[in-house]
Amino acid sequence: MATHTFSIKGNLVDLFKKEIYPAEIIVVDGKIEAVNRIPPSVDRIPSTDEGNSVNGKLLTENCYILPGFIDSHVHIESSMLVPTEFAKIAVTHGTVGTVSDPHEIANVCGMEGVEFMIENGKEVNFKFNFGAPSCVPATTFETAGAALDSAQVQQLLEKPEIKYLSEMMNFPGVLYKDEEVMKKIAAAHALGKPVDGHAPGLRGDAAKQYIDAGISTDHECFTKEEALDKLGFGMKIIIREGSAAKNFEALIELLHDYPDRILFCSDDKHPDSLVLGHVNQLCARAVAKGVDVFKVLQAACVNPVEHYKLDIGLLRVGDIADFIVAEDLVDFKIKQTYINGELVAEEGVSFIKTKECTPINQFDCDEITTAQLEIAIKDYPLQDGKIPVIEALEGQLITNKLLLEQTLDGDNLISNTATDVLKMVVVNRYHNAPVAKAFIKNFNLKQGAIASSVAHDSHNIVAVGVDDASLAAAINLVIKEKGGVSAVSNNKELVLGLPVAGLMSTGDGYEVAKTYTAIDAFVKEALGSTLAAPFMTLSFMALLVIPHLKLSDKGLFDGDKFMLIQ
Repeated sequence: MATHTFSIKGNLVDLFKKEIYPAEIIVVDGKIEAVNRIPPSVDRIPSTDEGNSVNGKLLTENCYILPGFIDSHVHIESSMLVPTEFAKIAVTHGTVGTVSDPHEIANVCGMEGVEFMIENGKEVNFKFNFGAPSCVPATTFETAGAALDSAQVQQLLEKPEIKYLSEMMNFPGVLYKDEEVMKKIAAAHALGKPVDGHAPGLRGDAAKQYIDAGISTDHECFTKEEALDKLGFGMKIIIREGSAAKNFEALIELLHDYPDRILFCSDDKHPDSLVLGHVNQLCARAVAKGVDVFKVLQAACVNPVEHYKLDIGLLRVGDIADFIVAEDLVDFKIKQTYINGELVAEEGVSFIKTKECTPINQFDCDEITTAQLEIAIKDYPLQDGKIPVIEALEGQLITNKLLLEQTLDGDNLISNTATDVLKMVVVNRYHNAPVAKAFIKNFNLKQGAIASSVAHDSHNIVAVGVDDASLAAAINLVIKEKGGVSAVSNNKELVLGLPVAGLMSTGDGYEVAKTYTAIDAFVKEALGSTLAAPFMTLSFMALLVIPHLKLSDKGLFDGDKFMLIQ
């Protein structure tokens, strides 16, 4: 069998020696055979004109060779792309692997959904590292499409493709030692696989108890004080910067003092954001903040490999040849990306090809009528004569609970665009059921409505709008597509179909991003939303495990009391 060998020269960023020096890397059959330091007598790397070439591709003399980036916690489904298409875009930004929680598709399709993600990911040259979803369904206060008990989680954890137990969102279950919860954690520990955490706002003794149960990371910290609390109890902190939840500014200073215990993640990233950049953006921002580049790259490259025991190379002799070539260590513009010794992207062009995909789904509800969306004042849980209102917060998954004045049309409560208190509804997508209704602030729509079947964690249809006719139109567009995101105005309707579990498209990633970008712009320009990511924000308004006030298909939910509001 023929041996495939090539070499590449550049400024090697050695993250273990913490040095940057001219070197030649020899790759043989997808592994690093040698790393040869270019001696001082050779005072510079040959310029492009002098023929420094890799696989026939010429490189500049000032390029930097470094390990590839890893997104340490991401739900691929939130990109609205199947894994193969996510990979196609991610490699152009220097991402070589992900720590991926298939929790979203598992809530819709159960074990079949997890298997779909694993098998689809295997079709391309990219390092997907999936977890076993720990909370399916996330709570008993919503309708999901599936459930995974501890025995099924054990089956998943025994698979070599499953690297860890995904985020344990049921922190009350950990604190009260729920039998099923503890069995899942014990199964991961017995197999030597780490357990990811999810405990927003948990502090003090409760945080210590949660961490002492063997939970090793948290990506939900939204203040430096909370993160320091958890670091003090031995936890690792994953700094999140996604399309909606943005905690980078609050937490990045921690990297100065805890370089071995900080990782980077996006958590949820919509396709338009992914086209613009990935982990490379966080590296650039961290360096701009004055964080030492070796600490930045330790968080982006080394820490996830070591924590999750990933089969991803770190540019050492004998490692798999997973590495990137960057133009500089400031903006981290990526020139080339290599995975398993194969060039998978160059100068923003991906060599990963679109693969055919057969959708799986669970979607079985009828189109709705405007009458189903009416809110009789006698049926709504007023408090001191006022209506409880969800306050969406820019860049956060948490919400506030407001008590505001009601607006009536006869005996029915309605939206008020003047005060930006709009009707929000959740429609059960798995079977016909009464529509859950509430009110929300900060979407600032002036006309029309938006709807989505991407609604964490159970992925029912969530919608917000200024009137019932618009709401019904937006919801029914999603139902016709068996999943998707939609927006309607007084004279226009747009929809992006997501036939894979109502979460992902089967189409080309760049085309999906283009369509999504157009709908997103329409929501801002025509409908008036002032949110940076209105659909991503909308998707979290049914996420019950994040306080303070949310809406499931069963009704308003108090995240602090962890109960439905009757």
